[in-house]
Amino acid sequence: MGSSTAASGPSSLKLVGLVAAWYAGNTFYNIYNKKATNMIHAHWFVAAAQLVVGVVWSMIMWGTGMRKTPNLTASDIAACVPIGLFACLAHAGSVLAMGVGAVSFAQIVKACEPAFAAVIGLLLPPIDVKPMLAYAMLIPIVGGVGLACVKEGKGVDINVTAFAWASMANMAAALKGKVGGSVTKSLKGDKSKNMDSANVYAVMNIISFLFNVPMVVIAEMDTLQVEWDKATAEHGAQALIINIALSGFFFYIYNEFAFAFTANVGAVTSSVLNTAKRVIIIVVSSIVFVEPMERNTVIGSAIAIGGTFAYSLASKVKPAAKKKNA
Repeated sequence: MGSSTAASGPSSLKLVGLVAAWYAGNTFYNIYNKKATNMIHAHWFVAAAQLVVGVVWSMIMWGTGMRKTPNLTASDIAACVPIGLFACLAHAGSVLAMGVGAVSFAQIVKACEPAFAAVIGLLLPPIDVKPMLAYAMLIPIVGGVGLACVKEGKGVDINVTAFAWASMANMAAALKGKVGGSVTKSLKGDKSKNMDSANVYAVMNIISFLFNVPMVVIAEMDTLQVEWDKATAEHGAQALIINIALSGFFFYIYNEFAFAFTANVGAVTSSVLNTAKRVIIIVVSSIVFVEPMERNTVIGSAIAIGGTFAYSLASKVKPAAKKKNA
């Protein structure tokens, strides 16, 4: 009896623990990330520094033997490079969007990610055609985001810069999912490579960091010292470093727990809970950072998030089997 229970899958307690850690880590990440980007106007630098925390954590885990070291060939690493690039752009886009705008607004725009994924699925091989109901759910997603951008008495009021960065994050996340699905599945399927869900994320995090560094050099190197001095003079070096370090720690931790949860339950359940997570972040960030939530914002975000929830379910509905003629 005991063996059959063990073989049936992970325990409910383990899954609840993974979700709780995932949600808590993501919420704290958004709080400390916003605090850090409010302190220093060098957001590519903040994004890169956050990834450093994960790189150090991985090296410690591998160096101490607490986790098996990945055994990758040059071709394996080359296959992971595009995924790391898109992971870099997805992470940096989110950081920059929340740096120049409200956390709640960035989360509302990021609810549009299924629309980007649907388009990418139709453009890049192998073509991924979703059920018509799933495509229909894109209407409330896009419409809800649009409604959230309509301010009472002002009409459409969009933080264009935040919207652009969040959209870049959406596109990069969709490309990462499209390009990375088969690669990560292959790596995890070969036990000799030691690529479980934690190591898959660790490798992607390292590659992502390597792509982030040139962007810091190109976009911010000329002003980085000035911005750092300005931030430390106003807020203190200790507060700045703590907020960057904690945002990096919680970013790595929440992603590792999310990867572990997805590996246990599959992409559909994970996608549904990822949608619910946005509600928590929007509510908490609105309270912590006193971000105003007008009626249209509340209604629009609810419609968009509800549409994302429905899309996650409808996109995996299998077509009914055709009846054979007698």
